[in-house]
Amino acid sequence: MKILLLHQYFLEDDGFGGSRWNEIAKVWTEKGYEVTVLGGMMPERSVSNKNDYKNEKFVRKFQGKVEVIRCFVSLNYNKNFRGRLWGYFSFVFSSLWAGLFKTKGKYDVVIVTSPPLFIGLSGYFISLFKRIPLVFEIRDLWPESAIDTGVVKNKLIIKMAYALEKFLYKKSKMINVLTPAFRKTLIEKKNVPEDKVIFIPNAADFSLSEELLDNFDREKFRKENDLDGKFIITYVGAHGVANHLDQVIDTGKLLEDTNVEFLLIGGGMEKNRLIEKAKEKNVKNVRFIDPVPKKDVFKYVLASEMGASVLKKVDTFKTIYSNKTFDYMSCKKPILMAIDGVSKDLVEEAKAGVFVEPENPEDFAKKIRMYLAQEERLAMEGKNGYDYAKLNFDRTMLAEKYLNYILNLKK
Repeated sequence: MKILLLHQYFLEDDGFGGSRWNEIAKVWTEKGYEVTVLGGMMPERSVSNKNDYKNEKFVRKFQGKVEVIRCFVSLNYNKNFRGRLWGYFSFVFSSLWAGLFKTKGKYDVVIVTSPPLFIGLSGYFISLFKRIPLVFEIRDLWPESAIDTGVVKNKLIIKMAYALEKFLYKKSKMINVLTPAFRKTLIEKKNVPEDKVIFIPNAADFSLSEELLDNFDREKFRKENDLDGKFIITYVGAHGVANHLDQVIDTGKLLEDTNVEFLLIGGGMEKNRLIEKAKEKNVKNVRFIDPVPKKDVFKYVLASEMGASVLKKVDTFKTIYSNKTFDYMSCKKPILMAIDGVSKDLVEEAKAGVFVEPENPEDFAKKIRMYLAQEERLAMEGKNGYDYAKLNFDRTMLAEKYLNYILNLKK
């Protein structure tokens, strides 16, 4: 079987961000299936490949056994909302061209993972011209999340986005959702047939965490990175409007009398503003770290006492699982869950941390002080999360389950 995947944010080998599909594609190719990825040129998400795409529109390479065709994305992507919108559409056009004219041989299925929602257009036309089924994956409910966070306000764009969403759900042979709340929303509110919707969630990458758990010199790493003697709380992920990391800075200010230090690892449109805010408020226990490859991310997590999952307080985010939550679990770290809804339920059911009311620094600080007074909870809740994720969210197991759905779809 040959599988074509459209994913604007598919990572480089040393890239940073969500690696869900890198790991799924690896599992599938190891089982003997061919996977070609149409991914975006995202040099800002790469550590060492920033100049690979200079003056290029398409670049073909292999990442392990996975064929990756990098497609043009506008360099205005990170400037503002208009630039980001053009970044989305530039990838729609370039990936469509690559899907029709740059791929080789006959494919059996095309998978599109969203957001951005617009890439569904490219996937639809490729499925139409190549006469293969379209599988549409929803990692985030869009346009709802963009509306709730205030990123999208234009009524025409909102109307067009809802129309496109409805069209893509209708044309897809199968739709995968990453949380049970998404499934409920599609079936009950968006009238998608129940037998069309499957549920393969975000998952934990145990291959990397277990390798480090056995060999990582935690104390040496802490000394080398000025973490010794501190209660480290690590956040890994985007620094964008949706993440609302202001609450971490404000919490840091409230904990100046303790040995708590926050590490904020990643990049995004809000990062420079957040750094300036921390300087203006003279917050010295929040450290900003540039993006690093995933293996190094895991080292920081393993060197920490806790992990933090943080999002803006909006209703749409009550339906999502934060992908970094599973990384914290795989590293046996308890979680400060500043996301309500299904993410809160996940941590409480696993007994793997504590819920923090989003955008409430006082509650954030209160919960952290609780752990400072009861540090014996750290190891216990970390192990709870690890065991729960191993049983329910192992990426290899879920990748195989996903593949079985696709194989049955082909039949």
